[in-house]
Amino acid sequence: MVKKIVVLGPESTGKSTLCEQLANRYQTSWVPEFAREYLLKNGTDYSHEDLLTIAKGQIALEEMHTQKIVAEKRENPPLLFIDTDMYVMKVWSEFVFGNCHPYIIDQIVDRHYDLYLLCNTDIPWTKDELREYPDLITRQRLFHMYKDILVNQSTPWITISGAAGERLSQAEDAVKKFLL
Repeated sequence: MVKKIVVLGPESTGKSTLCEQLANRYQTSWVPEFAREYLLKNGTDYSHEDLLTIAKGQIALEEMHTQKIVAEKRENPPLLFIDTDMYVMKVWSEFVFGNCHPYIIDQIVDRHYDLYLLCNTDIPWTKDELREYPDLITRQRLFHMYKDILVNQSTPWITISGAAGERLSQAEDAVKKFLL
């Protein structure tokens, strides 16, 4: 059975970088954030319905990577690192539009993950064409929304903070402890 580790947090907190580093370290795959591809293709003027499309695309991408790992038939428990899950879609939907599509809520209930790595806002925000919230107060508000969700669910989680090397070390330690 594939062990799924989700990396989440506000934008520009190093989620994609951390997923890629961990996948390289554990010689496995990682699931990129579908929203990035979608918004680059369709533009940043998105609607509430676009978030539903993005959520479904994220699930499909995760399933594709999961099936690929299953087909490899590894002896050790195979790991899959996931940049973004339905918790991110829920926070994004509620923060921007004030509500969340029932599909996203249903997916939160139905899907299983093994560990969450919550990226803190203590690194500088990096501008790119898709990022919306450069101010630290908004980023911290979003971080606390993610933290509130994680505190109130049963999957183990850890906050990842500090400079790039520290973040990777904390994440590797959390994964090692999870695998014991």
